[in-house]
Amino acid sequence: MSTAVEPDSAGVRFPPPFVYLGALLLGLAAERFVTLRSFSIDWRLLAATGALLFVAGAAMMLAAAGLFRRLGTNVPPSQPTTLIATTGPYRWTRNPMYLGMALIYAGLAIGFDGPIAFALLPWVLIAIQTQVIAREERYLETKFGDDYRRYKAEVRRWL
Repeated sequence: MSTAVEPDSAGVRFPPPFVYLGALLLGLAAERFVTLRSFSIDWRLLAATGALLFVAGAAMMLAAAGLFRRLGTNVPPSQPTTLIATTGPYRWTRNPMYLGMALIYAGLAIGFDGPIAFALLPWVLIAIQTQVIAREERYLETKFGDDYRRYKAEVRRWL
């Protein structure tokens, strides 16, 4: 995978999935060294809840990425955006891929009985909001102007 950032892009220099994955792995690894390393909930409930969140997140993320491909625009934020997606999951959230990744993260943290990993999720979302989404929104406003501002006014960032 290329780490080159196109001049006509949001200028995000790292793949956002790595932020989610890195924090998840850090949190799960920390479980080995800390006394509180369980939700203290039956493993079947944890597994079912985790699986449900994982599937919902994967479905949302795949639907959003598939829509981008069908519309002919790039998925990575280091590449140019050619249009504003407003259909599919983009009718309800401006960031279905990041929301999907958050659901997958939560599903894995819960499914693997990782309260520390789960507790890191808000910090991941803050990092994604400030380092990725904020850059993307500035880029889209500059590139698409009022069209993007209208979309932004009509559709919530997360849900």
